[in-house]
Amino acid sequence: MQNPITSLFHIQYPIIQAGMVWCSGWRLAAAVSNAGGLGIIGAGSMYPEVLREHIRKCRVATSKPFAVNVPLLYPNVQQIMDILVEEGVQIVFTSAGNPATWTSFLKQKGITVVHVIANTKFALKAQQSGVDAVVAEGFEAGGHNGREETTTLCLVPMVKQALTIPVIAAGGIASGKSMLAAFALGADAVQIGSAFAVAEESSAHPNFKDKIIAATEGDTKLRMKKLVPVRLLKNEFADAVAQAEANGASTEELAILLGRARAKLGMFEGDMGQGELEIGQVSAMLNQIKPAAVILQEIWKEFLVEKKKLAALEF
Repeated sequence: MQNPITSLFHIQYPIIQAGMVWCSGWRLAAAVSNAGGLGIIGAGSMYPEVLREHIRKCRVATSKPFAVNVPLLYPNVQQIMDILVEEGVQIVFTSAGNPATWTSFLKQKGITVVHVIANTKFALKAQQSGVDAVVAEGFEAGGHNGREETTTLCLVPMVKQALTIPVIAAGGIASGKSMLAAFALGADAVQIGSAFAVAEESSAHPNFKDKIIAATEGDTKLRMKKLVPVRLLKNEFADAVAQAEANGASTEELAILLGRARAKLGMFEGDMGQGELEIGQVSAMLNQIKPAAVILQEIWKEFLVEKKKLAALEF
């Protein structure tokens, strides 16, 4: 399939694996890229030299294009950007910050830049900063989320109408049916996180994968909107956050409650009680741990089947 995104990234399928903290190491990125999608290394959970190691290992494991996701709110962004240039990374996804700060720097180095947004205002700002595409991430998504709580169903068509650059839909997408729905809304590709978080190659702890598989409807909630909005899977820590918010906790109090390395504790080290467990609403639909290539192919095949069904409908 050739469209603006497959042409931009030189990939076979318009399916992109999200750059998730503690889940998106080189093994997952390489597996998705080898399967014909775009794999992404999540730099948000890596020290600069660890990121360098993952980039090098990924390059050995795949000859296909892959990307690196960089949350711009991290304190060592300059080091990370320098490493991306030194290691010859060709595609960078930025998130959680102002794209104008780094887009021109990356573009001058010949790097394709994509920015993650959660509303039309920031989508326009991203386009003005010179990015090549945006990821429109709806309220359903895990990880950092939009304070507006705009769903993917509403966000994608609004962003598509406002922009002239390609739009990648994210949030609540884990099947061919939902991928087709995103395309009907105007998306040029989809970015998928939660479904790949439980892939065999994901660096997430087995305890976290099992908890995702066991999740049912309503087991995730958007929390910490005063600090950094994030969708959390229910556990003791999430309950403590909910209680603090109900009591009117300040940004500072929430920051103290969050502490340091809380996401690593849960998602990477396997503490399902006190860890921060970031995952999307679509976790309720996930029921099996599979290789990343199988996940991608199942999504793509279902997309084609459902597309044919819709084309055959008579009104």
